Amino acid sequence: MSDHYIVTGCAGFIGSSLVDKLLSKGYKVTGIDNFSTGQPAFIENALQDENFKFYNLDLLDFDNLKDAFLGGTIVFHLAANADVRFGTNNPRKDLEQNTIVTYNVLETMRKCKIKKIAFSSTGSVYGEAPVIPTPENCPFPIQTSLYGASKAAGEGLISAYCEGFGFQSWIFRFVSILGERYTHGHVYDFYEKLQSNPNELHVLGNGKQRKSYLHIKDCLDAIIIALDNSSEKINIFNLGVDGYCELNDSIKWICNHLNVSPKLIYSGGDRGWIGDNPFIFLDTKKIQSLGWKPKNNIKNGVIDTVKFLEKNEWVFNSRPQK
Repeated sequence: MSDHYIVTGCAGFIGSSLVDKLLSKGYKVTGIDNFSTGQPAFIENALQDENFKFYNLDLLDFDNLKDAFLGGTIVFHLAANADVRFGTNNPRKDLEQNTIVTYNVLETMRKCKIKKIAFSSTGSVYGEAPVIPTPENCPFPIQTSLYGASKAAGEGLISAYCEGFGFQSWIFRFVSILGERYTHGHVYDFYEKLQSNPNELHVLGNGKQRKSYLHIKDCLDAIIIALDNSSEKINIFNLGVDGYCELNDSIKWICNHLNVSPKLIYSGGDRGWIGDNPFIFLDTKKIQSLGWKPKNNIKNGVIDTVKFLEKNEWVFNSRPQK
């Protein structure tokens, strides 16, 4: 029997990109999204493919999920509230959309006898890691964001289902992902601000925060390679590049591409918001040992993202208000 993939969050940045990749390989794909942040435009092509079936569902609506999962062989659980910054404005949002939804997915899988799950976690689960670059077996420190805590809880539930019900899992701890269909994050915010006022740019923190980023194309390649080449009960992989940049570097690349020279106004301090980690750099030796290597550096990712936003300014009118 060929694989039948279920993709939650299928109209989001990573989800829609994954759907297109799977369909291009001839797989049968069922997508689930409620368009709370996903974009209908991102699945327009998929909807024309006979191998794609779409369900407009809220994953919190547990009683109505079973039909969408029936016949699936592996679930890519990508649906989540992905914006770390606003966690303290609405603490329940991370709990519901990241942790409870993950439980609902796992229970629905159990009812439908699906035992494989790939999960989009985050490097934020490491908090302010005591080891840099941070390996997968780094001791977990105190959680510093509600987003990271909710994802760590999701990882815990998945691991428990692997032990208790014979599931197999692939847990991916991403750095921030960049590229086509990117609709939230610092490049989005800076581009929007510079379109409004190219003469000055307000920057959270001191601009010296050190961050790592990964291009969406490299992210998807890594996910597929991990699924094809790792077979433990619980497979955990960091996904990122061998390096990082200062926020100021990213600002420079964005401004140079847009040909603007704004005055930079910093809010001060070594972080931009509660839960912001001023230094993120993940050790990726484990995924690279499977033969994966990113083709794009961080600068490429930033520039590709700006180019996407230039061609698709409609995304700025489509994102829900915080």
